Amino acid sequence: MQRTVSTGLGLGDFVTKAVVLLSGGLDSTTTLAIAKDEGFQPYALSFRYGQRHEAELDSAVRVAEVMGVAEHVIDDINLRVFGGSALTSDIAVPKDRAPDRMGEGVPVTYVPARNTVFLSFALAWAEVLGAGDIFIGVNALDYSGYPDCRPEYIAAFEQMAGLATKAAVEGRQSIKIHTPLIELTKAQIIRKGMALGVDYANTSSCYDPDMDGCPCCRCDACRLRAKGFAEAGIVDPLLARFGIILSSN
Repeated sequence: MQRTVSTGLGLGDFVTKAVVLLSGGLDSTTTLAIAKDEGFQPYALSFRYGQRHEAELDSAVRVAEVMGVAEHVIDDINLRVFGGSALTSDIAVPKDRAPDRMGEGVPVTYVPARNTVFLSFALAWAEVLGAGDIFIGVNALDYSGYPDCRPEYIAAFEQMAGLATKAAVEGRQSIKIHTPLIELTKAQIIRKGMALGVDYANTSSCYDPDMDGCPCCRCDACRLRAKGFAEAGIVDPLLARFGIILSSN
């Protein structure tokens, strides 16, 4: 099943189109803001892939509407049939881990081949749109542990993309994978987004939110987000939205 939401902006054809992978999280939302700031007309692509934190899709819809994308597609794929991750199976989401423990190996929240799947769908849509640019908010500096967030992985996919499409083979398309956050800390990402007018109250980072999207404040994603806002010297507007006050302990 596929659901397409269009903003109906009528921006015209004489623009540089880009496909932006939009999860609804902090990083992908900042990446969308950067794509717009660089003059691209963004086509946002999100996935309902069997993730336990599906509240992020509500955030993706809000972000797409507020930030005025040309079109927003939410595609249904089911990575839960394979499992292998705390996000797509009954494996417990790690809670209350110290930052040094988060950096030990590949975390259980890694979803096998997720970015490869997502980028492949983005590549397909880019070919149809006649777009040569794809944006993804991967980050390899302020904790990742995910093999599909590394610069060498992105470079390899970009090289593959040049061999994979009819448009590329015919010389009509050259794909560039943009990773504007890949060498930024979480605090730097937040400051960049704030400078571009991003309202982080619309985003969702939690791996294990409640039914209303309220973050658990204990999973790795929540703790790294809190660390980023603290280092940036900014109060997280998402926590303010839910009336959450974090302890300094």
